[in-house]
Amino acid sequence: MAKGLLLNGCRVTVVAAFPHYPHGNVPKEYQWKPLKVEWMGKIRVIRTFIFPLESKGLGRRMVLFVTFIVSSLFALPFVGEFDVVWSSNPDLIAIIPAIVYGVMKNKPVASNVDDLALEDLYDLKLIKRGSIVAKIIELIARTCYRKAALITPISPGYVETLLKYGLERSKIHVVKGGVDLTIFKPCNSTLKKGDKFTVLYSGAFSIAYNFDQVILAAKIMEEKDDEVEFILQGKGELLSHIKSRIKELDIKNIQIIDEIISREKVAELLNQADALILPLGDFGKPHLGISAKLYEYQAVGKPIICCSGGVPAEYVRETKSGLVVAPGDFQSLAKSIIFLTENREDAIKMGKNGRLYVENNLSLEKIYQELKKTLLIEVC
Repeated sequence: MAKGLLLNGCRVTVVAAFPHYPHGNVPKEYQWKPLKVEWMGKIRVIRTFIFPLESKGLGRRMVLFVTFIVSSLFALPFVGEFDVVWSSNPDLIAIIPAIVYGVMKNKPVASNVDDLALEDLYDLKLIKRGSIVAKIIELIARTCYRKAALITPISPGYVETLLKYGLERSKIHVVKGGVDLTIFKPCNSTLKKGDKFTVLYSGAFSIAYNFDQVILAAKIMEEKDDEVEFILQGKGELLSHIKSRIKELDIKNIQIIDEIISREKVAELLNQADALILPLGDFGKPHLGISAKLYEYQAVGKPIICCSGGVPAEYVRETKSGLVVAPGDFQSLAKSIIFLTENREDAIKMGKNGRLYVENNLSLEKIYQELKKTLLIEVC
């Protein structure tokens, strides 16, 4: 976000917590300090205190969120002058200190909606719809959203849900996640006949995903003696479950890379695969959001296997950049992988379609040029 705005002539200061996600290991240079100011190129970053807690379970997450709401205000005397506050991720948490910044500096506030946080809590059955806790969170959401001059959801699928909070449609402008095409770009393709076919997932091992679907599909491929290997790269609360399931089923064709790597290394890893997978979980209703991961997958020019219903599935179909499988259907997932192994030219074409789409529509420059215009017209 900051990089895209910078490319469009904006001066950007980011207020963020100390690095800690998801493992809770705060680096030594930050530990137990109230804040630290640093530069990432031309982007000024003010990092503020966070407890060294693993981001696991609702209780720990709430401690981390509340800590950031308070500690992010430590940066207020150091931010200098600005024209607008744009809060992001998680929107219902970040918007609270953003409103304080707006009031203290007499500046407008915009809120980026990366996820429908409250809906996610319902879908994951962490809180019950209609409960006292749910009503309190809904009240906070309504109040905060109404305080914002502009709401920028990353997916068109979020709009109808946001309207239920009593927002005016004119306040809502979809701003899709852009992708850095200088980092995520096609390199030497591994899609060659006769090579071992590699299916890769890269990202968080979070409860939003269904890795059992991938593991069971891998088991099928192994039993069929197909030359297919799976790589799962990332960290998160499902890591131990993934490892135990692989061990339990005695699967040999899955490799786990349980580390967090730089965006440049992620791009390299994506380029080493033949197909990229997005195994979203089944929460009983269509998925409304689109992960930025999907755009990065497209940017490296690889075919995508999207395990999803709803907006992500529609997007992959519309851009002709991959295959769609129902969440949880591991047999169909295995069949989709077999199709790609047997139809390499189709796989290459899907990859090219995805790359062309992000080049034309989702570069950082284009996406954040639109955001800058929206902020100038609607907020400033």
